Amino acid sequence: MIRQIAPEFFTTDIPRTLAYYQDKLGFECQGTWQDPPIYAIVARDQHAIHFRCAEPPTANPDKYEDELLDAYFSVEDADALHAEYAANGVEFTRELGDMPWHAREFVVKDCDGRLLAFGSSVQIIGPTKTASTEESL
Repeated sequence: MIRQIAPEFFTTDIPRTLAYYQDKLGFECQGTWQDPPIYAIVARDQHAIHFRCAEPPTANPDKYEDELLDAYFSVEDADALHAEYAANGVEFTRELGDMPWHAREFVVKDCDGRLLAFGSSVQIIGPTKTASTEESL
């Protein structure tokens, strides 16, 4: 049984990346390994991200234009999280909005250039009657 999946992101500066994820995104450091650190784990709401000190692979030149995401986080309340991140000065590459796939989402560019999407499901509500509809009945 799989209980959780944790992405492993590469960074050349573990302390800077930890500070960003703690101060801007609200994650807590679960531990670092070696001094200076070469590996670290952060978590928020029991979901972890691992960081390894290594040169990241060369990014696709169209990464930002094509919005090639590095991770997607399903969240309970995208509006509340967006407000929290805005107050923390996070850089958004896509502002909060309703998507055609019935999600309310936004995208963040982190300190290492990764694109992180955060979204919550939007409940579909059937058509409502308007005054003109009721009058025609």
